Amino acid sequence: MENFDASLSPYFKALLGTRDTRVKGWFLLDNYIPTLVCSIIYLLIVWLGPKYMKNRQPFSCRGILVVYNLGLTLLSLYMFFELVTGVWEGKYNFFCQGTRSAGESDMKIIHVLWWYYFSKLIEFMDTFFFILRKNNHQITVLHVYHHASMLNIWWFVMNWVPCGHSYFGATLNSFIHVLMYSYYGLSSVPSMRPYLWWKKYITQGQLLQFVLTIIQTTFGVIWPCTFPLGWLYFQIGYMISLIALFTNFYIQTYNRKGASRRKDHLKDHQNGSVAAVNGHSNSFSFLENNVKPRKLRKD
Repeated sequence: MENFDASLSPYFKALLGTRDTRVKGWFLLDNYIPTLVCSIIYLLIVWLGPKYMKNRQPFSCRGILVVYNLGLTLLSLYMFFELVTGVWEGKYNFFCQGTRSAGESDMKIIHVLWWYYFSKLIEFMDTFFFILRKNNHQITVLHVYHHASMLNIWWFVMNWVPCGHSYFGATLNSFIHVLMYSYYGLSSVPSMRPYLWWKKYITQGQLLQFVLTIIQTTFGVIWPCTFPLGWLYFQIGYMISLIALFTNFYIQTYNRKGASRRKDHLKDHQNGSVAAVNGHSNSFSFLENNVKPRKLRKD
């Protein structure tokens, strides 16, 4: 990757900065190939998995889902706490924070953001569980785009801007994931489903997260610091794409007629699925046309 960095034109070097040597030798970060291969394997499973499961019985996965979601809830809580305390200790500037101005606090943020990057690989399991349970209607364009892109984006973030202004979106997202994965875990327990009422507000929180990230990133453009401007422009563009997709998902999911919404809500809970969090819904009907109805199970 040093050759890649050296091949950048002066213009792009000014926008992106140079590769950060503080993460040299860290697991998965020295070479982009493993991250790319994992992403390709993920997309192949998304494509071939439903075909493989087509004539097979769905797996319940109830026990492992409870453990998986509890684990991601705790990991997200850890990342949120460590990011907040690291930013506080380093006296990070909300408007624009460079990548080499907070000493040991920068290293604390870098270590936490590595876990954030690695968590995006773990979260591929979200999709694999959908495939195993034959909840194919939940594998939407938004879902696949978000999962596949985040791992790759954060590989580059960790190699070029692993701290400083990069903290903000990851901090908000970690907090949202505490709420989201705790919801998933509780929904895996049938007796808890009648008491779960906040899935709509998780999606609203995600949209608010994207808007706040755009606002905070824009400050860095208006009042620039030593943080490379190219990354700020890229983040604004990526957040706009997520706002567009999540807004479409929200409208398709919640702006239905009341009777239809209640029917879908009952079906989702009978299936043991959570169909309205993180883009896991039937918001893109063309992905559902090939999914045949199946008998509901009580798990």
